[in-house]
Amino acid sequence: MPATHHDALTWREIAQVVAIGAKIQRRKARGRSVRALERQADRIIARAEAREKARAKK
Repeated sequence: MPATHHDALTWREIAQVVAIGAKIQRRKARGRSVRALERQADRIIARAEAREKARAKK
């Protein structure tokens, strides 16, 4: 079940994306690559959107 009516993410997915965002900021501050973390966050969001879109079609 989505956290709000305005987005597709559950509370768990929101927490995951926020945690990944914090990791991204720490890695950027150290000058390291963040591409893999950004892709991971994008996959979580895309999976949630696909799930909610499929649920809406029913």
